[in-house]
Amino acid sequence: MSTHTAVIHWNRPSLEFCSGRYSREHTWRFDGGIEVAASPSPHVVPAPWSNPANVDPEEAFVASVASCHMLTFLFIAAKAGFAVRSYEDTAEGVMTQNATGRLWVSEVTLRPKIDWQGERVPSAAELEHLHEAAHADCFIANSVRTEIRVEAQP
Repeated sequence: MSTHTAVIHWNRPSLEFCSGRYSREHTWRFDGGIEVAASPSPHVVPAPWSNPANVDPEEAFVASVASCHMLTFLFIAAKAGFAVRSYEDTAEGVMTQNATGRLWVSEVTLRPKIDWQGERVPSAAELEHLHEAAHADCFIANSVRTEIRVEAQP
């Protein structure tokens, strides 16, 4: 098994805090060294207390689901002998309220558009099977209760 780490860092930029009038901008630092500017979603915390230019946790969650699906899909497609030239996914997450009124990302829809290389291109049924196998083997999909749908793009 493996362990994965992230360092989340925030400093209070002003004396204001208990009034709620403080910036929530922060950084994510990963074990490879990259640092990402983060903030709450402006849909959750309005500007100026959030920064819409930064990555928010909900976007990162959607990206994580989409990235894991893609990486698993590429592995499975290669093993099956299908050469992928490019893969682009315009993924979308939807927040709703659960039965107790709490917000959660209840659904993530993946919309992968795949460009194949060579003469061996999967049929519609084979493509569906590749996506089903990728979903079943994706570490992130196996870690969450969010409904994940794949709407493969032609």
